[in-house]
Amino acid sequence: MNNPAPPVDTVAAVTTRITERSAAKRQAFLSAMLRDERPRRVHLPCSNLAHDCAAALPEDKELLKKGQAPAIAIVSAYNDLLSAHQPLGAMPPLIKQACREQQAVAQFAAGVPAMCDGITQGMPGMELSLFSREVIAQATAIGLCHDLFDGVLLLGVCDKIVPGLFMGAAAFPHLPAVFVPGGPMPTGIPNNEKSRIRQLYAQGKVGRDELMESELRSYHAPGTCTFYGTANTNQLVLEAMGLMLPGAAFVPPYTPLRDALTAAAARQACTNSLQGATPRALGALVDERVFVNAMVALLATGGSTNHTIHLVAMAQALGITLLWEDFDTLSQVTPLLARVYPNGEADVNRFHAAGGIAFCLHELLKERLLHADVTTIMGMGLMDYTREPVLGERGLTYRDGPTASGDPTVLRSAADPFEAEGGLRLLTGNLGRAIIKISAVAPEHRRVEAPCRIFETQEAMQAAFRAGQLDTDIVVVVRHQGPRANGMPELHKLTPALGVLQDRGHRVALVTDGRMSGASGKIPAAIHLTPEAAAGGPLCRLQDGDVITVDCERGVLEVRVATDELMRRTAALLPPTENSLGRELFAMYRANCTPADQGAVAYRGV
Repeated sequence: MNNPAPPVDTVAAVTTRITERSAAKRQAFLSAMLRDERPRRVHLPCSNLAHDCAAALPEDKELLKKGQAPAIAIVSAYNDLLSAHQPLGAMPPLIKQACREQQAVAQFAAGVPAMCDGITQGMPGMELSLFSREVIAQATAIGLCHDLFDGVLLLGVCDKIVPGLFMGAAAFPHLPAVFVPGGPMPTGIPNNEKSRIRQLYAQGKVGRDELMESELRSYHAPGTCTFYGTANTNQLVLEAMGLMLPGAAFVPPYTPLRDALTAAAARQACTNSLQGATPRALGALVDERVFVNAMVALLATGGSTNHTIHLVAMAQALGITLLWEDFDTLSQVTPLLARVYPNGEADVNRFHAAGGIAFCLHELLKERLLHADVTTIMGMGLMDYTREPVLGERGLTYRDGPTASGDPTVLRSAADPFEAEGGLRLLTGNLGRAIIKISAVAPEHRRVEAPCRIFETQEAMQAAFRAGQLDTDIVVVVRHQGPRANGMPELHKLTPALGVLQDRGHRVALVTDGRMSGASGKIPAAIHLTPEAAAGGPLCRLQDGDVITVDCERGVLEVRVATDELMRRTAALLPPTENSLGRELFAMYRANCTPADQGAVAYRGV
């Protein structure tokens, strides 16, 4: 048997194959990006420019009409409904003042919608969730289409919001861009206690009042939810890509350090702008190496499976083609450094206190698993992101980050990881291709072979559970949940019931063309199955009792039915989609989107 290639060689090989695979599209993208990068306002006729200046403060108006000061767009996902985005409302005044001090002008160019998957879990509104990313990208483009700006600050945190902001900004690749986060809420009750109460409620052992009290103690203040779901994965990935300030991701909102980082982000945007000292266009800054860094950071921390969709879509927006095989290959050589709920008991605040992103990046750079020589918004290599911000008498400064974990139960070195491999796998077989997150799945549960039970909705599965029909070894199949079917909702409402069945000693797995995202937990869940049932994938021909194998270790997803027999079966029809709560407005996205492994993108980019 040949010895496996060293991890550093694997990272290099994956980077090379992405570069070669993307060469034609990337070159076309970069060629199209080459445009006049002089200050945009100098091209405007006087009447057009007057419209831009009309509402500006007098001191800003003077700078704007001359067109000789950096003009920075603010695009924000602020609303006061969502805890993660409520803190963004306080940021524009800080940004505007910081820009004025740089003899620049910041204008609030666009607000983009931000929905909460936590509110819509298990509800009809969840069917709008994935494609809200496309709406956010379009809303970002509308804010930037006036072609006035020399740079953009992008304020957003949660699930589809950050990828949507990125994709919208990528449509203006000549513009420098800096992302600005909001920070997590304070720690509430332990996440495993929250999970325990949910499982008890699913069994009818506690009532709604106790469940409500538990949830309110979990989600209780402004800031991002503290478990390591898609929102917090967004923040970690953006730091690993060098697109926000070092150490900015997990500083709490409404603190002096948070405000100082927001002002510093504004100053950096001025420096990076087309009229700044060192212009850094987004389209040139983010290359294939940056996306490899993003994938490695995702895998090393057991981050959200949603990023196997979002990173693919984000890369496409810049002419770069990522495949699920890239995630899978990198996962095999990336050590798992973090245990953050649902992959452990800690939350992101505890992760941050233990050393957080700075420590993780230090370890990965030491092992040469990241490209250190990329250019970040700071103008330096990725080693800049192993430092951490501090606020003192001299204002905001940086110091070297920790080189040892402050809590080995949460964060470990690359020499002593929780596992030798990362948290994601690609499953393939006669059912298609699926992603599985195994960083929270115990080794003894990573292979399940059992008869399946088919459901068309998660409500039907929950009803069967409550009726006691699932108390056996079982592979639960929930189909017609893909992007073309109903917008690919997340299926978190399945988690408590499946966890109960596993705790009762049954071998349990989930197979679906829907999503589970950052809350994928202790149950092996083969998700994002492609081709989806609505596109005629084998999933639509399964029947109750078919034996399915979900094998995380070997990367296998198979049904024990001969292919010719499977194809003779009548395909299950797509259940009708109800037109309520705005779902009818998203029909065009469902009809035109690409498969999940191509980013579930509802428009054709480069």
